[in-house]
Amino acid sequence: MASVAAAETIQIGEHKSGMSQAAKDCASGTFGGIVQVLSGQPFDTVKVRLQTQSTTNPLYTGMMDCVKKTHAKEGFGGFYKGTMTPLVGIGACVSIQFVVLEAMKRHFSSLNGKGDFLSNGQLYLAGAASGVANSFVSGPVEHIRTRLQVQTGTGFSGPIDCIRQIYRSHGISGIYKGQAITMAREFQGYGAYFLAYEYLVQEAMKKGGLKNRSDLPTWKVCAFGAAAGYAMWFTIYPMDAIKSKLQTDGFTPETKKYSSALDCARKTFAKEGVSGFFRGVGPCLLRAAPVNAATFVGFEMAMRVLKDY
Repeated sequence: MASVAAAETIQIGEHKSGMSQAAKDCASGTFGGIVQVLSGQPFDTVKVRLQTQSTTNPLYTGMMDCVKKTHAKEGFGGFYKGTMTPLVGIGACVSIQFVVLEAMKRHFSSLNGKGDFLSNGQLYLAGAASGVANSFVSGPVEHIRTRLQVQTGTGFSGPIDCIRQIYRSHGISGIYKGQAITMAREFQGYGAYFLAYEYLVQEAMKKGGLKNRSDLPTWKVCAFGAAAGYAMWFTIYPMDAIKSKLQTDGFTPETKKYSSALDCARKTFAKEGVSGFFRGVGPCLLRAAPVNAATFVGFEMAMRVLKDY
């Protein structure tokens, strides 16, 4: 197995003339991000609406009620409200994730002497680093998307208008509302996400005696991507619920419900109990498998296409 490990390590760090490896990682990540947004936005809209609805006068009794009412009132387009922001932003986010992930993998590979697969700790740290780097874009992108998703009447005419109004009234800190909890979520979430995916890839290559990732069958890429999605969401959903509450909270002392992420957690637990941290988990878990399978298939397929450029 040492030769297989060495082959994989060399593949991680190899450099060819033409298109740089970082550019390939970026382009492939962007494609994976676009696939992720288009396949996952309806699930995310339902999740966010359930997470942020009033507990005293809820609009929806559950996931299917939210789906029915959204479709009845807003049509199919209601599930894609706020899509343009993530389509551009999440594409950038996923490209950042994969660029940083692959750079960290090459870094750890060089430390290992290019003779072994990466350890679980190294895979987790590579994923966590990619999440932190990504958070500087994903924070404001998700903030704008979340505000547009929960809007059922007039308010913002679109993402640009939403950004303009928030920035005019509250500056850059308004755009980055909920950034601290977003960074914490991304650190843990993407650490678990890429650990799960890369571990499964490495184990499949070891057991199958494969020399290249491109030799993995597509069904395994799908399965590993789905597993990665569950590894992420099972470990961060309460943080995501707090993030959504903070990002749809008011800006001024008169309209704010929460002073911080900790205050939000305390008030949520006091008012709703543990279940308050898991509202909307149904569509999130339904979304996790197909969306993340599609993301990794998109990334891996794009990498295969760009391999010889």
